[in-house]
Amino acid sequence: MSRGFVKESDQEEPPVIPPRASLPDGVTNYVTPQGKEMLREEKIKLEKQRTDLNIQDDTERRRELAVIDGKLKLLNERLNSAQVLNPEQQNKSEVRFGANVKFKMNGSIQDFKIVGVDEANIKEKKIAFTSPLAIAMTSKKEGDNFEFKLGQDSRPIEILEINY
Repeated sequence: MSRGFVKESDQEEPPVIPPRASLPDGVTNYVTPQGKEMLREEKIKLEKQRTDLNIQDDTERRRELAVIDGKLKLLNERLNSAQVLNPEQQNKSEVRFGANVKFKMNGSIQDFKIVGVDEANIKEKKIAFTSPLAIAMTSKKEGDNFEFKLGQDSRPIEILEINY
């Protein structure tokens, strides 16, 4: 049928599926054991949301199912590619995946935990292992001082404490 004979109101816009946190091409999807569990719980919630969907309007129901199915597809890709790295098995004398790092930058003491991209949450003081700060800290030891390049600026950092 020609598009000329279709009412505009019958044309559905494809739903927008929000992307997951960015994982650079070719980078392994490392997660902590808690991160893997968080992804599993998210999948259970989405599956329940899909099952419990109570929308009578066919168009709205189709759109909502498409959004949920799109989210599940992206989530399943992440779950299938997730490689658990247990922080307890890391070299405890240096900054690695899963480390809680206390450091001084610009005279201010801060601390973050280095986690997988889906676990990262700045409010919870968790940064992705792919972030520039985590990359700069990786392999550093307590007491190490180094310059962290941030755009045109360079900031001195001192690693104060590493815990797993």
